[in-house]
Amino acid sequence: MGIRKWSISSLEYGQRILSSGLEGARSGQEAFLRGRSFTPFLSESVHKAWKPCMVGACIGSLGSISVSRHKSISRVLRCGFMGGAIGMGFGIAWNGRGLTESITSNALRNIAKVRDENWLESHPIDYA
Repeated sequence: MGIRKWSISSLEYGQRILSSGLEGARSGQEAFLRGRSFTPFLSESVHKAWKPCMVGACIGSLGSISVSRHKSISRVLRCGFMGGAIGMGFGIAWNGRGLTESITSNALRNIAKVRDENWLESHPIDYA
């Protein structure tokens, strides 16, 4: 097999893997949301993430106060804001873990099918 034929074959295989993974992700999202829109789901996840956001803001604010008692209010606010943003991100990720699992498992299942088909094309089973 020449390099041109091999590269075209590899490119086509990569495109099939990518498209099957994306299709699996779409079907996983649809299966999890069951006909609902994504926007209300995201809004609900953001609404539920306020507790981790507040915990992160408190930890960030308290962590910004140095041992030398240099208590700059701007530093406390910056660190509190960053801690709150990190807490919000973790809260949203935690609340959306079911959707993430559904998307990932369906995408990986579709990719495995394409990989199996490719392997069987390369290694045909001869029963004769």
